[in-house]
Amino acid sequence: MTGILEGRIAIVTGAGRGIGRAHALELARQGASVVVNDLGTSGSGEGAASEVAHEVVAEIEALGGRAVANGADVADFEQAAAMVQQAIDTFGGLDILVNNAGFVRDRMLVNTSEEEWDAVIRVHLKGHFAPLRHAGAWWRAEAKDGRQRAARVINTSSGAGMQGSIGQTTYSAAKAGIVGMTLVAAAELGRYGVHVNAIAPVARTRMTEGAFPEMMADADGDAFDAMDPANNSPIVAWLASEDCDVTGRVLEIEGGQICVEEGWRHGPRRDLGRRWEADEVGTAVRELIAQAAVPDPVYGT
Repeated sequence: MTGILEGRIAIVTGAGRGIGRAHALELARQGASVVVNDLGTSGSGEGAASEVAHEVVAEIEALGGRAVANGADVADFEQAAAMVQQAIDTFGGLDILVNNAGFVRDRMLVNTSEEEWDAVIRVHLKGHFAPLRHAGAWWRAEAKDGRQRAARVINTSSGAGMQGSIGQTTYSAAKAGIVGMTLVAAAELGRYGVHVNAIAPVARTRMTEGAFPEMMADADGDAFDAMDPANNSPIVAWLASEDCDVTGRVLEIEGGQICVEEGWRHGPRRDLGRRWEADEVGTAVRELIAQAAVPDPVYGT
């Protein structure tokens, strides 16, 4: 199998189903050797059935590609380290990390339990941090030893993390945290040849089942499933390639559309040159907000 990732080595987390599975298959089609990670939990993070990772490996091998299964809990620090080491031991290195694993436990803020908060924050935030931390440390060591790689990281955020989403306080907070992690990792790891970006995919998966229509027509009138998870994967493949010269960005993908997200930036300001009096603040803030860009609405409002 040949393509833009020929000879490169990738880890894809949460790759047993949905978007992650589509990523693993596309990276393999493009020539990458793939560590297919999946703990095999339900859409809400319960249970475990890592045979789904082996099924994806079998699909890749049937296509003529190279892959190995991994059943690590990506939010477990030591298991994440072992997963990175598995890529190095099996294929001889690591070039690509796609952090995709996650689940949802949707709940309105005042109904969210501590356990639900901890579980979602753990799988998304720590589940991105742990693999990235271990991969980043290996890339740094390689660079210092004169073996710098054109490493690429693709994290997975969401529109919920940038605009917010009613009934998804925890998920929105976790996905917003991933954007912050992406920005800082891009700045810190760039000196070692590592580019770090994030995607905000829109797709029909177990997490969004029933939320999206099945099919739509494309510009030529042909059937086009805009919510097919595989629509996201060619963009991920390019972000994973040596041709990618972009870092520290978030791309929202919906069907055939790519949108470059524009995050927090300094807007209108006023400096008195002294400490503000409390009764001066309201008028100033209202005037500044009137000059500022209007935020996109929270999903569901």
